Amino acid sequence: MSKRNYRIAVIPGDGIGQEVIPVGQRAIEAAATRFDFKVTWKEYDWSCKRYAKIGQMMPADGIDQLKESDAIYLGAVGFPGVPDHISLWGLLIPIRREMDQYANIRPVRLLKGIQSPLVGRGPEDINFVVVRENVEGEYSEIGGRIFAGTDREFVSQEMIFTRHGVDRIMRYAFELAKKRERGKVTSATKSNGIVHTMPYWDERFKAMSANYPNIETDQFHIDILTAHFVQHPDWFDVVVGSNLFGDILSDLGPAIAGSIGIAPAANINPERTHPSMFEPVHGSAPDIAGQGVANPIAAVWTAAMMLDHLGESEAAAALEVAMESVLTDSASQTPDLGGTANTETCARAMISAI
Repeated sequence: MSKRNYRIAVIPGDGIGQEVIPVGQRAIEAAATRFDFKVTWKEYDWSCKRYAKIGQMMPADGIDQLKESDAIYLGAVGFPGVPDHISLWGLLIPIRREMDQYANIRPVRLLKGIQSPLVGRGPEDINFVVVRENVEGEYSEIGGRIFAGTDREFVSQEMIFTRHGVDRIMRYAFELAKKRERGKVTSATKSNGIVHTMPYWDERFKAMSANYPNIETDQFHIDILTAHFVQHPDWFDVVVGSNLFGDILSDLGPAIAGSIGIAPAANINPERTHPSMFEPVHGSAPDIAGQGVANPIAAVWTAAMMLDHLGESEAAAALEVAMESVLTDSASQTPDLGGTANTETCARAMISAI
């Protein structure tokens, strides 16, 4: 019987993405050997460096090339010299939208060996998931600028909320909560200030919750919700938010869990009509790029999420166990966690554990 074989597109991208994504690949290869499956990699040099050379983040047929894959493993996008809106809208956002990766999933856990900046909080207090609507909402292309450079200059940006888009991300959040021990969904809103879209979001949340009578629910305005993340992280299980609100919360979450440098993320196409994409949250970190001190934990945790999505749950669990074993060993911790290990030392410890 032939081994299971997965085709994974790899886009190391910019900055430390090129340093940590290879570690994630090595971790997957180690798990593939242990759990008897195979991975075929196809690497793409799509990045700000490419843009600086030829004026394109990726080729015109880039999306079609990626559709041949079972999953996409992305490092980071963005680097000084290329405006952020160019790098983002030239690569990451088109992939998310063309592949209909409408569910952005970001686990927030205080792992053993990591100290939260929140005094007195332990792993039992911080364990939730942010579910972010990923393809519409506030990150719309509708808008523009006229009369530029004059005193009549006018800029507009439209938010787009559809019943189809809102309902499906809320349904995903409720279905996820059904699989978790606590079974609770919190909605991020701002219906007291944003008069049309957010009351609509609240209406759809109430309608969706009626289909899940056994799931506990609550909702908070985004401003106080950020405060509750800091003061009461133990309140949360699954948090669902619009594109902008989910983006904000999914950076704050890892910060209270000790370091954004260990935070994973997945851009999921739940219907599996297109490949899903997996990316660490930490970004390209140009301030430390090339120094060999980047933390590869997020890349490995992200790789575990990818394996789980592909159906290799045992291999995914092995990566997470290896990751946590490194975090409890001070000799393998990178500087962002207070240690002195470099990227390679941390990587070798994880590969050995797998």
